[in-house]
Amino acid sequence: MAKEKREFARRQTNALSAEKAEELFSKLDETGHVNEELARQQRLRRSAGDSAVSIDPLADEDPSGSNVGKVMTRTAVGFVVFFLVVVILAQVSCGVARRANTADLSANVNVRTVASALQGGVEWGNGFTQFPSDFSVQEADENTGRVEVTVIDTNSIDALECFSGSQIQAAAFSVNALLNPNINTVIYHVNAHLDSDGKFETAQLFGFLKPTGDVTTIMTFVWTKTQSSSGVSFSCTITGVSDELEEQLRNSVTTSFTPVKILGISDSSSSDSSSSSSSSVTTDTTSSSTSESSAQ
Repeated sequence: MAKEKREFARRQTNALSAEKAEELFSKLDETGHVNEELARQQRLRRSAGDSAVSIDPLADEDPSGSNVGKVMTRTAVGFVVFFLVVVILAQVSCGVARRANTADLSANVNVRTVASALQGGVEWGNGFTQFPSDFSVQEADENTGRVEVTVIDTNSIDALECFSGSQIQAAAFSVNALLNPNINTVIYHVNAHLDSDGKFETAQLFGFLKPTGDVTTIMTFVWTKTQSSSGVSFSCTITGVSDELEEQLRNSVTTSFTPVKILGISDSSSSDSSSSSSSSVTTDTTSSSTSESSAQ
């Protein structure tokens, strides 16, 4: 009677019978994992009197049967490799896209190629030069040999910064165009937004908020190409600079120790050069008077 009560209680609690419990535990190894083959070997070892578990702390095998360490290592290595591949692919794709969108003005000059160059940038030496996003093309014709564009600088905070950045941009654009045998003159106008006090206004919020001040011409770079018996000469003349702006630039880049003769701002010529300054770079070629070379 008592045995029947125990069987009834076991069935009510879904307990395992002795036979099922023995069958289940016969499939568990010493770590509690289901591994029937390993459990059989361990039972044979214990029946032979060797009850100690042999564990090598330097072995690759985890005595608990866990492979978390291997999974973490593989995951970390896979993430690093994936990240490096993504970075390399991004750099390569950006470089290819940049060169594909860069116009070569030395081969063809028209309104479309000039606008493409201003929008996508041009190669300059071993680097790359971009231009302000606000621009217009007044002329680009190989028949007349002239290129004239206007850009609006919305990043410079003062005249010195505008001058330094615009000079590099104008040189990169102009030399790229003057390498075309049919182009002899490049005019690069630089405008900016000025507030009521005459200070530069810049774009805000990553360029989304454009300045609202009056658009004023700051300076104009006129690049010309001439040839002589000694070679090809590229010259740059900076015009359209107001007296106030010229004074700011002069005070920013010169001191009392600066040689006056080198800068060409002696007292006798200061009145004639108040609204313009010029500089030229000449590259001579000895092989032929009609050969071309770029001055950087």
